[in-house]
Amino acid sequence: MNNIKFTSKDFMSDQNARWCAGCGDHAFLNSLQKAMAKLNVAPWNTEVISGIGCSSRLPYYVNAYCFHTIHGRALAVATGAKVANPDKSVWTISGDGDGLAIGGNHFIHAIRRNIDINMILLNNKIYGLTKGQYSPTSDRGFISKSSPYGTIEDPFNPAELAIGARGRFFARCVASDIDGTVDVLLAAANHKGTSVVEVLQNCVIFNDGTHDAIATKELRRKNAIYLTHGKPMLFGDDNQYGLVQDGFGLKVAKIGENGVTMENVLVHDAHCQDNTLHMKLAMMEGPDFPVALGVIREVEAPTYDAATVQQIEEVKAVKKYHNFAELLLTNDTWEIK
Repeated sequence: MNNIKFTSKDFMSDQNARWCAGCGDHAFLNSLQKAMAKLNVAPWNTEVISGIGCSSRLPYYVNAYCFHTIHGRALAVATGAKVANPDKSVWTISGDGDGLAIGGNHFIHAIRRNIDINMILLNNKIYGLTKGQYSPTSDRGFISKSSPYGTIEDPFNPAELAIGARGRFFARCVASDIDGTVDVLLAAANHKGTSVVEVLQNCVIFNDGTHDAIATKELRRKNAIYLTHGKPMLFGDDNQYGLVQDGFGLKVAKIGENGVTMENVLVHDAHCQDNTLHMKLAMMEGPDFPVALGVIREVEAPTYDAATVQQIEEVKAVKKYHNFAELLLTNDTWEIK
């Protein structure tokens, strides 16, 4: 256990962040450094690994062991880093393009394996670094440089993809909400297994306003719902609305109207093994439903890295050799003169 108490400044590098003024990445970087300080894991025991894109510049601005890898491959490198050094705190940073397009296969398989890493997906629904092409999360009909007449594709919902890949932890936050983001990052870091955090953030240059409905605290009270395990699912300026069951689905109801009372409001169970309700919550969108924020799903399961270490020890216990040199000596040997 570390006896040193760290502050967010301990996780700041000496590099100036090279993002556009107003980019959501600035706010997220601030939240990440705050969360790392609260976790009190030393910078030398922290690894931050990224792919390619605006989001993937982030490791330059964090004082830790950092690796800026190639496009879509952050999770492959992070898998090796965690298995080789299971005591380290490993974070990956990707955008919606880097993480879900060229990196999509790594995304689903890292989740399926349940490697104990923290996957951050910064989602602005656009390719920003390459100047404004539509991404795997851009809405159908979205007009961009690569879709001048509107996209003719339906987007990925990162939550649907993560939970469908047997995800055990999924959370969502808004980059401009510092406190909410820090809370989610702390929960992700303390979860044993793959944690996926979708960060809704704004690209002021190529997709400005894409998350306007929940960009401010006032709008989040109206258009978002903060989910807390064990608490009723309420939202609104005065928590006057709640989520209730409607057949096999969900419905927004106003407390006190049409016979709806607090007893009808669903209570969030993030730890339920059955992911049916978690999926419904994660898929909600306006204008009919609030956007779900906070920890949506968090369940326990064996982790890939711990299982790897355990398997190595079990095999070593029954084998005559325990390293490569001993392996060579287990077979016939001869000397050439």
